[in-house]
Amino acid sequence: MPSELLHDFVLLFAVIDPIGSLPIFLTVTRKFTNAKKTSTALKAVTYSALIIFAFLLTGQALLHTIGIRLGAFQIAGGLVLFLYGLKMIFHPELEEQDSGYQEPGHDVAVFPLAVPSLASPGALTAIIILTDNRTHTFQEQAITALLMCTVLILTYMIFRLAPHIYKLLGENGTAVLVRIMGLIVTALAVEICIEGLASLQWLPLPPE
Repeated sequence: MPSELLHDFVLLFAVIDPIGSLPIFLTVTRKFTNAKKTSTALKAVTYSALIIFAFLLTGQALLHTIGIRLGAFQIAGGLVLFLYGLKMIFHPELEEQDSGYQEPGHDVAVFPLAVPSLASPGALTAIIILTDNRTHTFQEQAITALLMCTVLILTYMIFRLAPHIYKLLGENGTAVLVRIMGLIVTALAVEICIEGLASLQWLPLPPE
């Protein structure tokens, strides 16, 4: 059980990726006052929590309604996570560049911070897979929800400390951490694909 909790926490931390979102937060709030930076960080985390919770509660039912087996979704989600991890490893600067565009009057807490930075396709995929009704009890799903909340609270704290953390790590240090998280994401993505194949009875599950 502790190892499963650690696995789920690491996966959620990797796909929500607060470290990788640091440059984005600093870029879009660089002209804000300290009070507005704090407010933006809180709103971004709140919006992303609501979006991820919505997928936690309705994602699997939606798949069932449109006739997609969860095993197939796991494989597709694993591939998405794998590509997302590759982007983190090889092109982490693309996300930061994409965040630089801002339309007058729009809330940066919604875009690009909540979506697609925190409530990313990888995070939405991961939360559905980690709360699979076939293999996880209600209690286990509640624990996963608490882990997600913990990651988002840490994200808020990291955003609050963003200027100090970025100054401490520097551009190179932040880039290294993003690439390490990307490597973890790709490895977990392969595991998710294997589990999806096994659930479709294409491959046997490895012995524990």
